[in-house]
Amino acid sequence: MADKLKGIAASDGIAVAKAYMLVQPDLSFQKTSVTDTQAEAQRLDDALAESTKELQMIRDKAKQTLGEEEAQVFDAHIMVLADPELVGQIKDSIKTNQVNAESALKEVTDMFISIFEGMEDNPYMQERAADIKDVTKRVLAHLLGKSLPNPAMINEEVIVVAHDLTPSDTAQLDGKYVKAFVTDIGGRTSHSAIMARSLEIPAIVGTKEITQKVSANQMLAVDGIHGDVIIDPTADEIAEFHQAASAYAAQKAEWDKLKNAKTATKDGKHFELAANIGTPKDLTGVLGNGGEGIGLYRTEFLYMDSPDFPTEDDQFKAYKAVLEGMAGKPVVVRTMDIGGDKELPYLQLPKEMNPFLGYRALRISLSELGDGMFRTQIRALLRASVFGNLRIMFPMVATLVEFRAAKKIFLEEKAKLQAEGVEVSETIQVGIMIEIPAAAVIADKFAKEVDFMSIGTNDLIQYTMAADRMNERVSYLYQPYNPSILRLIKHVIDSAHKEGKWAGMCGEMAGDQTAVPLLVGLGLDEFSMSATSILKTRSLMSRLDTNLMKELAEKAVTEADTLEDVVALVSEYVK
Repeated sequence: MADKLKGIAASDGIAVAKAYMLVQPDLSFQKTSVTDTQAEAQRLDDALAESTKELQMIRDKAKQTLGEEEAQVFDAHIMVLADPELVGQIKDSIKTNQVNAESALKEVTDMFISIFEGMEDNPYMQERAADIKDVTKRVLAHLLGKSLPNPAMINEEVIVVAHDLTPSDTAQLDGKYVKAFVTDIGGRTSHSAIMARSLEIPAIVGTKEITQKVSANQMLAVDGIHGDVIIDPTADEIAEFHQAASAYAAQKAEWDKLKNAKTATKDGKHFELAANIGTPKDLTGVLGNGGEGIGLYRTEFLYMDSPDFPTEDDQFKAYKAVLEGMAGKPVVVRTMDIGGDKELPYLQLPKEMNPFLGYRALRISLSELGDGMFRTQIRALLRASVFGNLRIMFPMVATLVEFRAAKKIFLEEKAKLQAEGVEVSETIQVGIMIEIPAAAVIADKFAKEVDFMSIGTNDLIQYTMAADRMNERVSYLYQPYNPSILRLIKHVIDSAHKEGKWAGMCGEMAGDQTAVPLLVGLGLDEFSMSATSILKTRSLMSRLDTNLMKELAEKAVTEADTLEDVVALVSEYVK
């Protein structure tokens, strides 16, 4: 009997393939005494040789997929393995202390890590500590006869199974081979889920126990539309899944016919359907799905995909590529949103109890630590502005004072560039992301000073409901259609319109098929979503009557008591 698990449907699509376990092995070991120290030294040499071979393969793959610069980190790891000082000390420890290779390796590398981490005035040496940690883990795995998973090396059709996926794990997934992924934890708005949608990989998150239930190479059937995973499916179940996949492909083909159509409701009112992207490579998906703009360019991936702070020129090239690629259509670029679950190995951020409520995004940019990074990013954006229709958006704004401080830096850098004779566009709009309830409540004040407001519902909902969106135990409180959330959204949209400004939404709610009729009724101007949701949303909008949707939204905001009331209202109005 096939085992069935239910999770949160995070990215549409259906897949059947064998499991690839992206789970870190247990690398604990016992310190033991040895008499044959030569044999122990040989075990170390073998593990070093295996690790080197593996790293060379990873480096070559990284060169092809990520580029020469990103691959250099693996060259550094290979050099650590060949360092005669390090290897010599480990062998000396084996011989002198007559201990097993594992404990000698750990003892010596711990010492080096401690020395390098202590060099606070030398960031280069501190980075070497991270390299040694990484390499030690790999050598230890080989000594213990275990293998470290590596998503970049997958070369056959698989379904990735993990406790969770980091943004860098997800970025390494090759859609040609990775047919879906399933995780223990996470929600529909976790970063891995958002990236799965942009990669067009079916995904189910928050199953709680997939890593306990599945072993490597077991067959899995994944339904990312309904959130179902079947372990060891029967022949009949596999046939059903293939049939469902064909039906989904046929539905997608219908939506594809709307690629070049204008987004309009049944009564002819136009709304802008834009896409959220992480890198210039995502443009293919945006244009292929008929995107009318970029409503959110998450620039932090430029920082996360780089071994060090990206230079002004690196950033300029990336922004220019996106602006040119969109050929005059609006591009909203969010300044770096580092912090929370997005860490940089080369930026030493303090450890925090609640990083999502802590030192992140604009709070870093406006601090002494982030000032240079922020000015570099603003200069790169200003230089790129002449190549398209640029809009700059500041994230995690809580107060007007923060917005004014960020705008002041924007104006200072603009004046400096112009004084240097650099051409800068005069039509750049500067706005904010509304994701903190405090900012939503005084949206009428912000609307007087910003050019636009874009609602980031992923965070706005979790902060309003006091429910971590990554925690599947409280995922029931992630309620986009709760009347409290709808009232905040209405206030933001009304405040923008009163001052003649536009209001957008770049959270996942913008592409949610239950939320869209409500947002149309509330008068949202721009809907920005995963590119794969655009055509489905355009199809839905073409069947909506604006006046009826206004009536629906009014009832949802004033008469509904609960999320369930709102869902029932949408069902009644949208047949």
